[in-house]
Amino acid sequence: MKEVRTRFAPSPTGYMHIGNLRTALYGYLFAKKAGGKFILRIEDTDSSRYVEDAVRVIYETLAEAGIACDEGPGMGGNCGPYIQSERAAIYKEYAQKLVELGGAYYCFCGKERLDSLKDENGVGRYDKHCLHLSKEEVAARLAAGEPYVIRQNVPEEGVGSYEDLVYGAVTVEYKEIEDGVLLKSDGLPTYNFANVVDDHLMGITHVIRGSEYLSSTPKYNLIYDAFGWERPAYIHLPPIMKNAREKLSKRNGDASFQDLVAKGYIREAIVNYIALLGWNPGGNREKMSLAEMIEAFSLSGLHKAPSIFDEPKLRWLSGEYVRAMSAERFAEAAEPFLRQSKAYGKFDAAALLRLVQPRVEILSEIPEKLDFLAAYQPFDPALYQNKKMKTDADVARAVLPEAERVLASLSDFTNTPVYEALVALAQRLGMKNGQVLWCVRIALTGRESTPGGASEMAELLGQEESLARLQKAQAWLRGEA
Repeated sequence: MKEVRTRFAPSPTGYMHIGNLRTALYGYLFAKKAGGKFILRIEDTDSSRYVEDAVRVIYETLAEAGIACDEGPGMGGNCGPYIQSERAAIYKEYAQKLVELGGAYYCFCGKERLDSLKDENGVGRYDKHCLHLSKEEVAARLAAGEPYVIRQNVPEEGVGSYEDLVYGAVTVEYKEIEDGVLLKSDGLPTYNFANVVDDHLMGITHVIRGSEYLSSTPKYNLIYDAFGWERPAYIHLPPIMKNAREKLSKRNGDASFQDLVAKGYIREAIVNYIALLGWNPGGNREKMSLAEMIEAFSLSGLHKAPSIFDEPKLRWLSGEYVRAMSAERFAEAAEPFLRQSKAYGKFDAAALLRLVQPRVEILSEIPEKLDFLAAYQPFDPALYQNKKMKTDADVARAVLPEAERVLASLSDFTNTPVYEALVALAQRLGMKNGQVLWCVRIALTGRESTPGGASEMAELLGQEESLARLQKAQAWLRGEA
């Protein structure tokens, strides 16, 4: 059986778009499920769109996503070079062969003539003018060094048909396809030619790409057929939408993989979520490791309909990964965000992390969850009021002096002893546990909501600071500054 070989062929035109990463991920999953190879190829022949440092971003994104390439630039393999700008001689050779086979022709038309073919909206279609030049005239103009391009010779009649493994039968009339440029005047190929040559020479068996290429695939097949090459199998993927009307697009400033990581989403959660944008693994599974995705992946699970990028769903999934992390792994991932908190350096870092790990979904929430700890100041006594707990400032006036005495007597100021002491105090005062705990927590933090209860806050602050804050809170209740 033939080895399955898929490829990811990004253009270095910016950050890694979510749709691009999904294409890479599906190509990787499909190849690995079949025991095949996943190849990286850099399509950098469009110098006008080249973005500095974008190639590095491609490498880093794939590495961070856990997508390991079997062949590619600097990775080995027998089909290189894997960077298109280093393959110019190959494309020129095959473009000339295609001319000899009748699948393409030299075109010498200049800008003025091409512009004359356009309508008032700037839309034009090449009229095959140079197809009819004699071999002698073509040879003479080439010998004279006249600039040229090589255009594809698309039949004027008939249809191009193929079977897509997601969308089924696809048919396009050739009259809808223009004789596009295959080799530009600078000697570099267009995507339309380079991708076919490279896919053939690199032994790509399955081409996985966006559904926007469904209608242009017949013109690629004409090139395969002209050379007598075997066509690859095609797997076209529906778009990822930001809403019911708009596609997710880096041109519109939509989030890239790097943007999401910078926001504090867990990398594995991003990859996991992207896998679900167009694929159903079966059952109710949502949280899956890369190895589990490989095992579950099948083309039957791919959707034809567009998927909508649902950031709240990604947040939930990221939270699942946060809570499943070991303390050590969480500390490593959270440390850059912890440093942004005003509480950093003022309290025990390990204790801060223990406090927030069960309570954040994305790591960028950490500073806002903790900043209040370093911003203790006079607060409105109305915070003590809680109808459900039946507390108010008067209840706080009764609770806080007793709580101060109880907490001052403790020799072990960790969470459990503090909690048990406050619960015992509630029983002695004839109050509900929540009344005492609410008043103490408000007094210690000055905040209506905190990432932890009274005993957790007390342990984090430490005995000395907790007692000092209880004293200040009582003074503020008395109206003292």
